[in-house]
Amino acid sequence: MGDLGLLLEGFATAAQPAYLLYALLGVTLGTAVGVLPGIGPAMTVALLLPLTYTLDATAALIIFAGIYYGGMYGGSTTSILLNTPGESASIVTALEGNRMAKAGRGAAALATAAIGSFVAGTIATVLLTLLAPTVADFAVKLGPADYVALMVVAFTTVAALLGSSPVRGLASLALGLFIGLVGTDTLTGQTRFTLGVSTLADGIDVVVVAVGLFAVGEALYVASRLRHGPIEVVPVGGKWNTREFWSRSWKPWLRGTAIGFPIGTIPAGGADVSTFLSYAAERKLSKRPEEFGKGAIEGVAGPEAANNAAAAGVLVPLLTLGLPTTATAAVMVAAFQSYNIQPGPLLFTNNSAMVWTLIASLYIGNVMLLVLNLPLVKVWVKVLRIPRPYLYAGILLFAALGTYAVNFVTDDLIVLLIVGVIGFFMRRHGYPVAPMVVGLILGPMAEEQLRRTLQISQGDATALVTSPFAAVAYAVLAVVLVTAVVLRVRAKRAVAGSAEPEKVTAD
Repeated sequence: MGDLGLLLEGFATAAQPAYLLYALLGVTLGTAVGVLPGIGPAMTVALLLPLTYTLDATAALIIFAGIYYGGMYGGSTTSILLNTPGESASIVTALEGNRMAKAGRGAAALATAAIGSFVAGTIATVLLTLLAPTVADFAVKLGPADYVALMVVAFTTVAALLGSSPVRGLASLALGLFIGLVGTDTLTGQTRFTLGVSTLADGIDVVVVAVGLFAVGEALYVASRLRHGPIEVVPVGGKWNTREFWSRSWKPWLRGTAIGFPIGTIPAGGADVSTFLSYAAERKLSKRPEEFGKGAIEGVAGPEAANNAAAAGVLVPLLTLGLPTTATAAVMVAAFQSYNIQPGPLLFTNNSAMVWTLIASLYIGNVMLLVLNLPLVKVWVKVLRIPRPYLYAGILLFAALGTYAVNFVTDDLIVLLIVGVIGFFMRRHGYPVAPMVVGLILGPMAEEQLRRTLQISQGDATALVTSPFAAVAYAVLAVVLVTAVVLRVRAKRAVAGSAEPEKVTAD
C-alpha cells in the first residue's frame, strides 16, 4: 500500500495544470518529431536539454518522458505513409503498414498502431510501477564489485548488439570511454587528455556531446542525403472501426506487450529486438500467413505494441540501476545528471516525490497520446510536408544556441562542431552512436566503482568476480549475448521470408 499511496500522490502532483501542460507539450513534440523521418526521440531530448534549464527537475523530466513515449507513437506514421522509418524500431511497421496504406487501408494501419501503443504502454507502465520499487530495494544492497559487473554487462551488450557490427559498436564504446576520461582525475587531482585547454579541465559536458551527436551529427548526415522535390505521402484511406479490425488486433496487442516489456528491461534489448521478434511470432501464429508481405494488420499491431512496451521496460534499469540501454535512455540519464540527480537505487529514496510524479505522468501521457493520434492524423500528415532544408537548418540553429546557453563558453561551440562531425562520419560509415554516449555517461561511474572495489580488496582483482551477484551477472551476460544473436537472426529470416511471396508474384 505504501507504493500505491506514493503513486496517488504522484498523480496529485502530475494532475496540476502546469504539469499537465508540460506533459501535453512533451507528447506533442515527441509525436511531431517521431512523425518526421530521420528524427527520433533521442535527438529531440538532446536538442531540448539545454533549453529546459529554467524549469524545475520534475517539469523537465515529464517533458522528456512525454517526448520518449510520443516519439514511439509518431514513428509509425512515417513508416506507414512514407515507408520511411524514422527509428530502427519502426522498420517492421513499414513492412506491412505501408502495404496496407497503398491498398487503401491506411486508416486501419494507423489506428491499430495508435491503439496498440496505448494498450501496451498502459500495461507496461503498470508493470513498471510494480517492478521498479522492488528492483530498487534489491539494488540498494549491491556492492562496488556488483556495480562494476552491471556496467560491464551494459557496455558489452550495448556495444555488441546495437548496430550491425559488434566491432564497430565496441569502437564507438571505446571512443565514449575516452571522452569520459577527459578532465581532472578525482583521485589524484591531475588533468587527463586536456591538451592544455583549461576549459576541458572540468571534463566535456555530457549535454554538449549529446546535442552534437544526435542533433548536429544527424542533421549533417540527413542533409548530405537530401533529395529535393515533393514528398509523396500515401493518402489515409478506408475505415478502421470495424469488427474485423478489433478481432484481428487485440491478440497481437497483448502478445506484443508480453514480448516487448521483458526484452526492454534487459540490457540492449530495447525496441529493435522486440519488434522483430513480435513480427516473427505474429507471422507464425496467424491464421492468414499468406497476407504477410502484402499488408497483414497483425504485422502492424504486434510490433507497435512491442515497441511501446519495450519503451516502458527500458525505464526499469534506467530508474532503478542507472543503466541506459538505448540511445534515448542514455540522453535521459544526461537530463537527470544536469539537475544533479543520479538515477539508481537511491532515486526512489532521495527523490521519491519526483520519480512517482514522473511515473504518474506516463499514464497521463498515454491517454493524451491516444487523443492526439486518432483525431489528428491529417495534421501529422501535413507535418510530413515540412521542407527538409528549413527543418534541419532550424535544428542546427537551436543546437548551437542551446549549447552556448549551458555554460556561456564559446569553447563549447567548438566541441559541439567537432562532436557533430564525428557523429556524421559515424553514421556514414555504420558506427552506432548509442554506445559512445553510454560509454561517456557510465565510464566515469565504472572507473569510480572499480577503484573502490580494488581499494576494499587491497588490489585483489579476483574480488571483481567472487561476489555472487557479479558471478551471476557475468553468466547472464553470456546467455543474453547468445540469445539475442539467435533471436535477431531468426527475426531477420522471418522478415526476409515475408518478401518471398511478393517476389514470386512479381515474376
